[in-house]
Amino acid sequence: MLRLSWSLARHPPCRQLLLATRPKLEIPYKTGQPMHETRKHILPKAGEITVGISALEYYHRRLELAKQLPERSAAILVGNRIQHSSGAVFYDFQQDNDLYYLTGWLEPDSVAVIEKVADTGSETDVVFHMIVPPKNPATELWEGAKSGLEGAYDYFNADEVAGIGRVDSYLRHIIERNDYVYVDDKTKGNNTGNANFKLFFNFTHKGHLATIQELLRTSRATVRPLKPIVAEQRLIKSEAEIKVMHRAGKISSRAINTAIARVGSVDPFLSEKTLAQYLEYAFVRGGCDKQAYIPVVASGENALTIHYTRNDDLLYRDETVFVDAGGKLGGYCADISRTWPNSPNGFSPAQKDIYQVVLEANKVCIDQCHENAAMSLQDLHELSVTTLTQGLRQITGFSNVTRTEVSRELFPHYIGHHLGLDLHDIPSVSRHTRVKKGNVITIEPGLYIPFDTKWPKQFQGIGVRVEDDIAVGKVSSDVLNLTSLCVKEVDDIEALIREGKVTTPGVYDEVVEICI
Repeated sequence: MLRLSWSLARHPPCRQLLLATRPKLEIPYKTGQPMHETRKHILPKAGEITVGISALEYYHRRLELAKQLPERSAAILVGNRIQHSSGAVFYDFQQDNDLYYLTGWLEPDSVAVIEKVADTGSETDVVFHMIVPPKNPATELWEGAKSGLEGAYDYFNADEVAGIGRVDSYLRHIIERNDYVYVDDKTKGNNTGNANFKLFFNFTHKGHLATIQELLRTSRATVRPLKPIVAEQRLIKSEAEIKVMHRAGKISSRAINTAIARVGSVDPFLSEKTLAQYLEYAFVRGGCDKQAYIPVVASGENALTIHYTRNDDLLYRDETVFVDAGGKLGGYCADISRTWPNSPNGFSPAQKDIYQVVLEANKVCIDQCHENAAMSLQDLHELSVTTLTQGLRQITGFSNVTRTEVSRELFPHYIGHHLGLDLHDIPSVSRHTRVKKGNVITIEPGLYIPFDTKWPKQFQGIGVRVEDDIAVGKVSSDVLNLTSLCVKEVDDIEALIREGKVTTPGVYDEVVEICI
């Protein structure tokens, strides 16, 4: 069977889709995830494996990983299993993100191996193995199509494939012929990981029940962790990744804008619950696959809880609404925080004062998100604390606030984190490492005024955070705010509320074709 071409045939950016009759597709078999041949509205460009990411880019990612390994090495990536909440009820499947990053494979119970056979200096000899569940008509009757061994070879460009039932002998041969094995033990410090990793690799070896850990212990190979190497690679986003994240940011921004506008409409949201559900719907309607994480939707004093996710209170007209939410597209997360008044009259004076201080810190820090500024996340955090302290001191009742009070009591969280396939992407990277072009980070200063008599009464119970997703530039002109479409200036927020709707053409339409 011929492999699919990597040709990136050009398509119009958007097409008018005719949905009256399903087109007849000439494909050899169905797959377990979207492919260009089966879901052109999701993957409009030939050669794409996942949204916006081509098979060629996945190939280069594997080749780049192999370059970091010595000769006669095997990097083993263990996919995730379906997790059940109760009985036969299962959670939405989430693939291991390192395996996904290097393959694009989204199906459970699978293993990928990147084997470096030799390195001649000018050329690296790499074998890409995929060990996956074979196609099974009885299973597919209940669970839907699977890509199987054929799909792993034809669509995902594996050099060698095997059924997951052979994982024991297949991995044993790979391990025995290599001097180094790179693999992450998911059982350490992770109770859920034990089921994911150890039980998945229980198999009979030399007459007894063995695990992959035992197999490694009895081999001559030197075993090393893989995650630190992949983390360094994932830290720098490619142009294609940033484009996908920018699209997720735009979709999420427009969804939040429509939620803000509802304050001034004839049909405002009345509860945190309905607003939370609306945002999830609006992210998907706009083109995202799903929401990136459980959102924070907090009315008034609920915003004083940094990760408030109960979302079960009412929305009161004299309070602000704080939202931390975002959509996910092609596996990549958007992460936006906005605060707005729940009144058609806009911010109260006290709400506006606190908001303006936070907004200024957000903008000051974003301006420094480039290599020439020589800033680390820690430097940006210190800058945010300084800016918040200076801003608060201009407000009556806060003139004597100290930097320590700000950092410990009023702004108890960090300025931001890396963003990508994980919401808190690459947590192993030091906060003291200078940010560089290709990093995507969040900038999210906040102020949370507790009910304490040391603070002016009119400000107590106000919680504000303003968060954007920033692609770090080489110089200041390269800085790209991926969520700039989400309104945050006071005048823009209040104008949107007065209008009662977003007037951008198509903002309320259902997007059925993803254009990156």
